[in-house]
Amino acid sequence: MSSSFHNKILRVNLTDGSICVEEPGLVYLRRYMGGWNIIADVLLREVPAGADPLGPENKFIVAPGVLTGLALSGVSRNAFGAKSPLTGAFGASEAGGFMGAELKHAGYDAVIIEGISPEPVYLWIKDGVAELRDASHIWGQPTKEAEEVIREELEDKRIRFAMIGPGGEKMVRYACIMNDLKDAAGRTGLGAVMGSKKLKAIAVRGTKPLRGADPDKVREIAREMARAVKAGEKSFGLHTYGTGRELASSVLTGNLPIRNFRDGEFAGAGKISAENYMEEIGIGMEGCYACAVRCKKVVQVEEPYKVDPAYGGPEYESAGALGSCCGVDDIALVSKATELCNAYSLDTIGTGVAIAFAMECFERGLFTLEDTEGIELRFGNGDAVVQMVEKIARREGLGDLLAEGIDGAAKRLGQGAEHFAMVAKGQAYPMHEPRFKRALAISYAVSPTGADHCHALHDDGLVEPGGDGLLTDATLRSLGVLEPMPLESLGPEKVRATLYNTISQVMSNCLPTCLFVPWTVEGKVEIVRAATGWDVSAYELMKVGERALTLARVYNIREGFGSDDDRLAGRSYGPTTSGALADGGIDREALREAVHTYYAMAGWDRETGVPLPEKLEELDVAWAEAYLPD
Repeated sequence: MSSSFHNKILRVNLTDGSICVEEPGLVYLRRYMGGWNIIADVLLREVPAGADPLGPENKFIVAPGVLTGLALSGVSRNAFGAKSPLTGAFGASEAGGFMGAELKHAGYDAVIIEGISPEPVYLWIKDGVAELRDASHIWGQPTKEAEEVIREELEDKRIRFAMIGPGGEKMVRYACIMNDLKDAAGRTGLGAVMGSKKLKAIAVRGTKPLRGADPDKVREIAREMARAVKAGEKSFGLHTYGTGRELASSVLTGNLPIRNFRDGEFAGAGKISAENYMEEIGIGMEGCYACAVRCKKVVQVEEPYKVDPAYGGPEYESAGALGSCCGVDDIALVSKATELCNAYSLDTIGTGVAIAFAMECFERGLFTLEDTEGIELRFGNGDAVVQMVEKIARREGLGDLLAEGIDGAAKRLGQGAEHFAMVAKGQAYPMHEPRFKRALAISYAVSPTGADHCHALHDDGLVEPGGDGLLTDATLRSLGVLEPMPLESLGPEKVRATLYNTISQVMSNCLPTCLFVPWTVEGKVEIVRAATGWDVSAYELMKVGERALTLARVYNIREGFGSDDDRLAGRSYGPTTSGALADGGIDREALREAVHTYYAMAGWDRETGVPLPEKLEELDVAWAEAYLPD
């Protein structure tokens, strides 16, 4: 019977150049599905405790899932993983685009890369055959130029890539991985792992068909979602503008981070909204493999900087991090900074928040003009943002300090800088304010990857009841979260909703599926059945997510993380200087109680957060207990 997977994992040793293929078996693939679960399994079993994230013992994992590569909206994503060089914890990040689908079409369900190459290389995969090729001639090049060279060298314009630029090569600790030029696996610094291994790129070409166990059902599901998107019934607005609409309203609620999460008013919010990008400099919308939503804006600018449309354009996180968080409202400058991040393989969130942190340090006198080499590193200076992206990517001057991460820079500076270092577990906050959405406070604190908005609960939609008095959020309602709850709540009802949402979203990181295509849990069951032929249920899929979340927690416990690390940046416990959150601030003790309640609900020890042996048994990963402290 045809299916959506191959039962083949490619293993590449960069140290000795050996390449082999492993067949993990049906039980492995159904238990894990892909993504986070495969990453956690490899990191726990194969990477020794305390390994240097940038050393030869760390392993780099490319993990699509059982849905990746189907001609279906929202299933083009693939996950990357390693021990994070930014946090020292579980590292995972997902990206859309075309590379994950191409890898599945080339015949592989995952790739495990180990060791360190003596010289720069890229991995070339085509229809079940893999080889390492010299990359010395493209080492140091931005992503676009390097892609052009490889495509010309291999005489195939349809090759897809996972690639790093100079930021990854210089091992900036929040370097990202670019799927082609527009789609970033942005979080946890995995581009630095590729750089440490001297792996410039993974180039993939696949022509193997991937239709699923029930191709007719897959096509039926795909057609219905495409119809709903076209009719405006699903993914409304994303099809026209992408993310980041109506940012002026985000200022009114307090959600938009302003000047390093310090302030509450920003007159230029409308200028960096998606509507203005598309009206002023937008030239079109693009999408990922086989997706009807097409949510990715493309911009083009000629002055004051030339912005290449090949790199796409700023989505919400980039517009916020490189825009409002730095006090900048010039869309040309934000677009240029975004383009450079994609060219150099830098996480736009980590880069923008690092620059915002440096701007606050400069205004407080912790950095001088001598430190910045003459750059007026003040909020609102868009040219300074562009210059600092260059310096971070090349580790020049102050950029070298910031490339080590905000947490490290703050500890080195002292003088209260740690209070306004906006990180959780060393990772920069995304562009969503936990003082507004209180479930984010729980999510940011507990997340195994550090602050992350994709597997967090955005609870501003859980306040008002529907006409029947029930919660309007269909996914949470289907999981038994039935009643609306106050936005400011950190009580057990908010903890339960947060946990259920996280499990559901982490499950999506295993299949993987996209946040912007609104498949319900039941819809995902239907897709997985059609794709694999397995008789899965919603219960089984939720256990896939719970398994991945718990294994990630086991990994972090093994690496020395504990309940004291499940906290927020100091600034989050106080108000903003003005605006909607001027009377706000998260109650420290209430959050701590919520975190411990989360542990207990997850089947972890209520005080320490260590997963209980019974929970590991229940999740069918009892083997993981061996990696927990006695």
